[in-house]
Amino acid sequence: MTIKAVVFDWGGTLTPWHNVDLFELWLGYSNIYDPENAKELAEVLNHGEQARWSRQFETNGEVGTGVLDELFHEAGVDTSSPLHSKALESYLSGWDPHTYTDPDAIELLEGLRGRGIKTAVLSNTMWPRRHHEAVLERDGVLHLFDYLLFTSETPAGKPHKSVFADVLYNLDIEPKNGAFVGDRLFDDIHGAQSIGMKGIWIPHSNIPASQSSDLGITPDATVQKLGEVMNVVLDWSNQ
Repeated sequence: MTIKAVVFDWGGTLTPWHNVDLFELWLGYSNIYDPENAKELAEVLNHGEQARWSRQFETNGEVGTGVLDELFHEAGVDTSSPLHSKALESYLSGWDPHTYTDPDAIELLEGLRGRGIKTAVLSNTMWPRRHHEAVLERDGVLHLFDYLLFTSETPAGKPHKSVFADVLYNLDIEPKNGAFVGDRLFDDIHGAQSIGMKGIWIPHSNIPASQSSDLGITPDATVQKLGEVMNVVLDWSNQ
């Protein structure tokens, strides 16, 4: 078996897991957009976001989370307002401390690509592509990926087969020659295995119970840190 491509989840995989107070982040947004009703708006946005993640989980990814603009529209936010633009910039900036790329990533990605192995990102997200790309560029890794797919651009999300198929198609790789690295047994490992890829699990994230199911899911390999992925890939390729 030859591994010709390694696809990575983003949050909790390429970026180490952080426990984040989502309400506080939305409160920061709301304090700028509508200070008089900030708490109420933050509650609506936080509840709406969690409902979208739960819906994606409950439908096995067939119905994705959609995009942030849809969430804002549901909450009655005027996304054409200058206040919204300022508040959104503050909200996304609030995530900065939680988005830094794992220190092992550059060496791993350069090592894979140096061996002719393609690399990609497949991330469940409501954020726009431009923000993800800005984060990857900030950390000096954007150029180390052959393809990026963010489910804010797709009808479905992980673990639905269609998003994995999209990545494999664009990499021109058969499923049997692909490996997926992720922190979620259901979204990442089950999703990858369901299409015929190998699944490598990094088991350190505190996944919310409403988004978690590990019943009957056994990863093909488990690593304790991102840098260990190379040895797994090389072992499989030598079999």
